[in-house]
Amino acid sequence: MKIGDDGLLNAAEWHESPNQDDRPQGERIVLAVVHSISLPPGRFGGEDVIRLFTNRLDCSAHPYYEGLRGLRVSSHFLLRRDGQLLQFVSCNRRAWHAGESCWRGRPRCNDYSVGVELEGTDDLAYSDIQYTTLACLLRALAGRYPIENIVGHSDIAPGRKSDPGATFDWSRLRTLISST
Repeated sequence: MKIGDDGLLNAAEWHESPNQDDRPQGERIVLAVVHSISLPPGRFGGEDVIRLFTNRLDCSAHPYYEGLRGLRVSSHFLLRRDGQLLQFVSCNRRAWHAGESCWRGRPRCNDYSVGVELEGTDDLAYSDIQYTTLACLLRALAGRYPIENIVGHSDIAPGRKSDPGATFDWSRLRTLISST
């Protein structure tokens, strides 16, 4: 896996999200944020996450979606349960994934982070291929940007967010990142 000068990952399927903007001038990417998502909750493999990130979600298609009406969110990457990687925003631009957030006293995590959504839920184990692919992606990001920390959404928005959840194995991820 390699990230080009344009901020695009060569191994990812591209679906451009309109929910992005410029990072503040001179801002460096120093944080990777791991999230989880499934739409509707607990259902995997459909197109609804893509539709959400590209403002094409039919909010009348499922009762849960009514709460998402008007929401404008995105992430840099979505990692499906089968290991497929999708990219929605160039790493050079700011995706709208973290919301109100703070890391080590520094607010506005979207300004200096890359967001990676794992297809999953807080209470269901992630797949082996997700861990392997996530580790490869994070190594590619660290090879391109001065990533200092890898955190969960729950770490930057405590009390508001719980993903990637208690089933996420941080130790396993660290081991996979350090192995070559």
